[in-house]
Amino acid sequence: MVDSWSTTLLRSSGMCSELGDGHRGGGAFNAGGLGESGLERPQAAGSIERDFAAGGVVVRKGGEVAVIVPRKRGPAGQRVLGLPKGHPERGESVEQAATREVREETGLEVELVEPLGEIAYSYERDGRVIAKRVRFFLFRCLGGSLERHDHEIEQASWVPLAEAARALTFEGEREMVRRALSRVARDL
Repeated sequence: MVDSWSTTLLRSSGMCSELGDGHRGGGAFNAGGLGESGLERPQAAGSIERDFAAGGVVVRKGGEVAVIVPRKRGPAGQRVLGLPKGHPERGESVEQAATREVREETGLEVELVEPLGEIAYSYERDGRVIAKRVRFFLFRCLGGSLERHDHEIEQASWVPLAEAARALTFEGEREMVRRALSRVARDL
């Protein structure tokens, strides 16, 4: 079972407070410590495995965010309410991976708005320590249906941003929703 589960916020991008039309934020988003492509796959480093994923906070008019319940349970075996995320595939940028994962796990068509930040946490699974980093982006919902989520997801639903900022299972993801809420507040 899990001995520890800690979340640490690493960094934030610039503060664009509006969704605007196609604004993607300024400059490169440097994750620091990742390979040249910004992607890192699980690999052994002594007794610690490193893992990297990309994900998104998808918002729609009315101030709601798409949240998921993955079929895979949390580190303590609990049901998890979270944000869509997953591993980049070979040749994908971090942004492309986040966009694909959001589409697959929610069934929504989305547009990337800007980087939100990165979280890092570690946990123990099967006697191994996993140090994981997840880079999140803000997305605007363009269409699609939450009922079209993929087989890895038990449920996908819309939740008010303020409620999600309190209800998501893990603090790092709650912080990403709070950042999204502060950036879209003028559009709500």
